[in-house]
Amino acid sequence: MRFLLVEDSDELAAAVASRLAMDGHGVDRAGTLGEAKEFLATAPYDLILLDISLPDGDGRDFLARERAARRNTPVIMMTASASVSDRVSTLDQGADDYITKPFDFAELQARCRAVLRRHQGVADSRQHYAGFIFDALAANITIGDEVRELRARELRLLEILLSRPGQAYSKPHLIDRLFSFDEEISDNAIEVYVGRLRRKLEGSGARLETLRGVGYRLIPE
Repeated sequence: MRFLLVEDSDELAAAVASRLAMDGHGVDRAGTLGEAKEFLATAPYDLILLDISLPDGDGRDFLARERAARRNTPVIMMTASASVSDRVSTLDQGADDYITKPFDFAELQARCRAVLRRHQGVADSRQHYAGFIFDALAANITIGDEVRELRARELRLLEILLSRPGQAYSKPHLIDRLFSFDEEISDNAIEVYVGRLRRKLEGSGARLETLRGVGYRLIPE
C-alpha cells in the first residue's frame, strides 16, 4: 500500500521507509508539515505515519485539521513521549494508533497491519474468494491443500484487487499504490507483478483479467 511518512530525522525516516518497502509498500517521506500537505494534495494514501515534533509545527495540530476537514486516512502518531496524557491526547484528536520512540520495527509493521485491518473492517487476516484463501499476515494463498507464498508486491497487489473484487484498476492507479515517488519504475513493472500473481492463482476459481485500455480486475472464473 502507499504510506506517507512525516518525520524530520533523516536517519529514522530512511530506516522506516526501507523496512516498509521490504513489505512491498510504497513510502513517500515528508520532513515538514508543509511538505506533508503538498503530498496529500497530489496523491491518495492508505496510511500516514506522523511525528509529533516537526520543524514547522505540532503533528497533533496537523491531525486535528485533517479530521476537522473530514479526511479519514488512518494515522499512526510517532512520539518520543511516554506520558499517558500525551498518548491519550493523540487518540482523542483522531489518531488511529500511536507508537513510542525508540520502537522496534517489527512492532511498527504489526501496528500498521492492525490499523489497516480495522480501517477496512477486517477482523481476520484471512479472506476467502473464488476457491482460494488469502492470508495477508502469513503472506500466502491456499488453494486446496497447497500453500503458495507471495512476495511483497504480489501480496500488496492482491490486497488492492481483493478490496473491491470485480472493479478495474488502471495501471497508473496501481503504480501509485505500489510504488513511492522516488522509485525508478520500468514500463512493464505492473505487467510483471500481474503475471506473477496470475501464476500464483492458477488452479483456483479466480481470474486476474486484463481489460485493454482500462486496467486489471479480479473476477471468478
